[in-house]
Amino acid sequence: MSNPLDFTGKVVLVTGGGKGAGKGISERFLQQGAHVVICGRQEPDNLPSAVNPQGSQNTATFFPCDVRDLEQIDQLIGSTIKTFGRLDVLVNNAGGAPNADAATVSPRFSESIIRLNLIAPLNLCQKANAVMQEQAEGGMIINICSVSAKRPSPGTAAYGAAKSGLLNLTQSLAVEWAPKVRVNAVTAGLILTEQAHLHYGDEDGIASVARTVPLQRLATPSDIGDTCLYLASPLSSYVSGADITVHGGGEKPAFLNAAENTSS
Repeated sequence: MSNPLDFTGKVVLVTGGGKGAGKGISERFLQQGAHVVICGRQEPDNLPSAVNPQGSQNTATFFPCDVRDLEQIDQLIGSTIKTFGRLDVLVNNAGGAPNADAATVSPRFSESIIRLNLIAPLNLCQKANAVMQEQAEGGMIINICSVSAKRPSPGTAAYGAAKSGLLNLTQSLAVEWAPKVRVNAVTAGLILTEQAHLHYGDEDGIASVARTVPLQRLATPSDIGDTCLYLASPLSSYVSGADITVHGGGEKPAFLNAAENTSS
């Protein structure tokens, strides 16, 4: 019986795939034999790399691209097809937002956050779909979303709104582009990346945040990568328009903590 997680010969494009959760996603596909293309405004110092099932070192290919620029997206897709001849999986991972007060932030800032986290994935989806629809095997698109889409997102209001839009977009595209192209979302919770200290503080702060998660830890980039492997594989061949939430059980409701503190 063939391995459903064998991606040998498949071509996977991971935007922002050189760091953070994106790197974990890239490494998981590299471990399964895929040709992985990553993009960003600057090439990372160390390209994602992993040993493939044949025992060889498998390293990602980097193409420069600011995903907010439509012309650069065209060049990215074109370079991928020119180099590898096909595109099987697109993972829209690039995104994020610095903390900002919604009452005082400039409209230009808000527009840039929405462009990065919603408009850019939409444009990438459209360009990838055009390629995948012409392939006999079709293709898969995975949009990396955030728990900020499903709960209040104070300090990152535009980001949360954009990610919420991306969830709806995922459902709509899954209907429009079936049956050749499946489109799904991964809603990620708190992730332990190289920049975790910017959000959660020092090691003690990170540990304190982890204790608020039912599974008592933050997600690792590879946790997100494993979910993407499943969604891109034949194991999920009847899964489209879905949202898989990867957040360790979520967050304990605040009223429970308040009640416990009161009773004690």
